[in-house]
Amino acid sequence: MVGQILLLAAGFLVLVAVSAFSVILVNKARKDNGAVVHTIAVEGHISGLLLEVRRAESAARGYLLTSAPEFLTDHDTAVAAIQPDVEQLANLIADNPTQGENLRKLRLVIDQRLAQFAKEMDFVRQGVPAQAISLVRQVASETLERSIRAIADDMRKEEQRLLVLRTASAERSQILATSVTMAGSGMVIALAGLSIFLVRRSARARDEAESQLRNNNLSLESTVEERTTDLREANEEIQRFAYIVSHDLRSPLVNIMGFTSELEELRGDIFRRIATLQSTEPVVPDANGALPEPALAEQDRQLSTDFTEALSFIKSSIAKMDRLISAILNLTREGRREFQPVQIDTRELIEGITATVAHQAAEASAQIRIEPLPDIVSDRLALEQIFSNLIDNALKYLKPGVPGDILIRGRTKLGFAIFEVIDNGRGVDPKDHQRIFDLFRRAGTQDRPGQGIGLAHVRALVRRLGGTISVASTLNRGSTFTITLPTKWTGNSRDQQA
Repeated sequence: MVGQILLLAAGFLVLVAVSAFSVILVNKARKDNGAVVHTIAVEGHISGLLLEVRRAESAARGYLLTSAPEFLTDHDTAVAAIQPDVEQLANLIADNPTQGENLRKLRLVIDQRLAQFAKEMDFVRQGVPAQAISLVRQVASETLERSIRAIADDMRKEEQRLLVLRTASAERSQILATSVTMAGSGMVIALAGLSIFLVRRSARARDEAESQLRNNNLSLESTVEERTTDLREANEEIQRFAYIVSHDLRSPLVNIMGFTSELEELRGDIFRRIATLQSTEPVVPDANGALPEPALAEQDRQLSTDFTEALSFIKSSIAKMDRLISAILNLTREGRREFQPVQIDTRELIEGITATVAHQAAEASAQIRIEPLPDIVSDRLALEQIFSNLIDNALKYLKPGVPGDILIRGRTKLGFAIFEVIDNGRGVDPKDHQRIFDLFRRAGTQDRPGQGIGLAHVRALVRRLGGTISVASTLNRGSTFTITLPTKWTGNSRDQQA
């Protein structure tokens, strides 16, 4: 794919380069051809100018010899055309200093010749044609005509030199333009051939991949079904094992609790007997006939205190163990429960949860705000447990001395509902963001009751509902828990696969 893209880019660059060079070379060839045409035009004007001078001379001589008026008319027409031709020639050669100098010389001798033409015609008009003829003979003996022809020849030679140079340059431009076009066409053809080769190779690879995919799909369904069955059985076995272990652990724990209670009762009797045996004073009953509590020696009192502390530690550990076992049993029961997708009014569900914790929120000086929430199809009980845990945690871990503010909001995107539970509490250190979702793992100061099960349970429920949960938080700046769930869960996601 990358190779084809690069190839297309290379082809595009070649076309752009060829087009650019072609435009440049075509413009240069056009300029060179224009220069050639210009040189030819200059030569034509030089020849035309000489023709008009000769035409004026011939007409003047014809008129002197025959006195025919048509010769006079022809002479006047030729003389009138000479000056405009000179000016046109001056415009054409204005960019060439050499030709400008030649034209200056030519203009001088032409002006002299035109003055002679004017004298000849004046003699004729005065009725002295002999003087006009004498002037014509005098002019013929002078070098004006030869000078005009010589200067014109020099100008034609200069234009011939320029014509050779400009013709060669035009030919080179045309050859180069043709070469660039042919080279570019060759490169385009080569790139096109390479593109066809790559496309065919890609097509073959795609056909092979599709064939392999079809073959894999033939066995994919059965493979997935077998693995899903194995995974479901393994998950059920793990849940049964956890339930059995937790249930069996409770039996010896109950025995320990019972014997601990008996030890606590025996402690009083034991230390009372010790005090009685150690006492040397007679025991006198009180007014009611009851015997007073004997006093223990200092060493025995310390032993009694240590004994009481040890029993208290055992009892607190037993209570904690009992709570953990109960939590595990609840998790395994929840894992075995069959989820049922139903239509849920999410706002009504969360309002019910907030009503149950209203007293707790009032004691913590906290407000719970609920913004518009999308309705979804999911398991109602699981959703209640998810939001109950998150709202309870938000109330539990508020910052002391700061009025609590808890916001629940939601939106939908691409078939998923995105819920956010936002608080302004203690926050969670970024390094503990994943830790808090692990079973029996807690983060931060442990000054609130709990076993580190709530968020682990929430994550397990969210996953079973085909969703995800994440946290964004910083210490002392509050937390935002984001839950993403399908808007229409059918029970065919992770709940069926795990």
